[in-house]
Amino acid sequence: MAIAQEQTATPATRIAPSRRRPELDALRGFFLVWMTLNHLPTRLSDYFNQPFGFVSSAEGFVFLSALLLAMLSVRRAKEDPDEMREKIWKRSLRIYGYHLFMLLFAFTIAATVASHAHRAALFHLLNYYLAHPFSAIVSSLLLIYCPPLLDILPIYIVFMVTTPPLLIFAARKGWRPVLLASGVIWLFAQFGLRTWVHELVVRTTHLHIPLQETGAFNLFAWQLVWVLGLWFGAAIAERRLPFRRLPRPFYLLSIAVCVFFMGVRHGWFGPHLSPQSFGLLLDKWQIGSLRLLDLSAFALFLYGSRTVVKRIVNIPPFLILGKASLEVFCAHLFFVFVGLGLLSGDAGQLHGIRATLLIVMTFSGMFLVALRTNHRQQNDAHRIHPIPTDAASPS
Repeated sequence: MAIAQEQTATPATRIAPSRRRPELDALRGFFLVWMTLNHLPTRLSDYFNQPFGFVSSAEGFVFLSALLLAMLSVRRAKEDPDEMREKIWKRSLRIYGYHLFMLLFAFTIAATVASHAHRAALFHLLNYYLAHPFSAIVSSLLLIYCPPLLDILPIYIVFMVTTPPLLIFAARKGWRPVLLASGVIWLFAQFGLRTWVHELVVRTTHLHIPLQETGAFNLFAWQLVWVLGLWFGAAIAERRLPFRRLPRPFYLLSIAVCVFFMGVRHGWFGPHLSPQSFGLLLDKWQIGSLRLLDLSAFALFLYGSRTVVKRIVNIPPFLILGKASLEVFCAHLFFVFVGLGLLSGDAGQLHGIRATLLIVMTFSGMFLVALRTNHRQQNDAHRIHPIPTDAASPS
């Protein structure tokens, strides 16, 4: 019945043509800046590590990436699923290529610096590779071994590869079974699904990679963030959001929840309501239930405040970075490794002029990468869709 209703929809309810929204690219650029300041080994990381409660830039980046992907792909999922599948899988292969490049850098230059210059920070990141290079290389190619900082792209690749069948299924059967299945997987992830799957993979591949070396992110929990982003992006593209403006009671409730978790995060309520008192319920890597509540409230708050948020983030620096998010993300990782390589002894942070120079170099490099990538994308777009001479000239 749902399919029949979609087929007989009036022109006013049909899916609008997919297009990018600059404000969403700018918001993704904002999350990249936030993530960079958190990852760089400077004092600023103390201030940018979850300042808004138990929500990090990683959740925002994953959710927003899924939202944008669904907005651009949901129409193709219904009209030409083969083309949609091919386009997303090609991009997944491209992301895998970037991941291989980052692994090559880590296993050669970074590992050499860690070993010969005795940089403890780099050594701790790559200790498994340095102890078992062959096993690490093979398993990293299979996205099993994921060193710290290099564990985001692998889950991103997995999510990208699984997106086409999800969009096609949702186009035919609706989003309710997809959301239900995703919620069940997240629930199982809270009770050891990842450990069980890891043991199965070890027995199957005979690659005895310790669980802690497979990345900090629990893929089976984080998939819910991705699926919610896909659902929300599809709802925007199909113009079927339950409300255009967030009802005031929901908006006020989202603010109250966000303020409460900010208070817990920053110790406003004393030791009885500290992060430690909630344990895994606020765990980032598992996306614990209370953390999921905080994330949902934060998303509702941003949606209800989108006019103000748009004015804040819709500026050229964020927009430039967000339009080249993949390349900028890889560039930021490079400078984070540089910063870790500059740490001496057991120091956890850089200070003074070295920290300042690292921050300036990092954002300068990220902007150069973004500008080059945007320029290349514009040239590619012009080659594919050239502007007619008469249309380009003034009348």
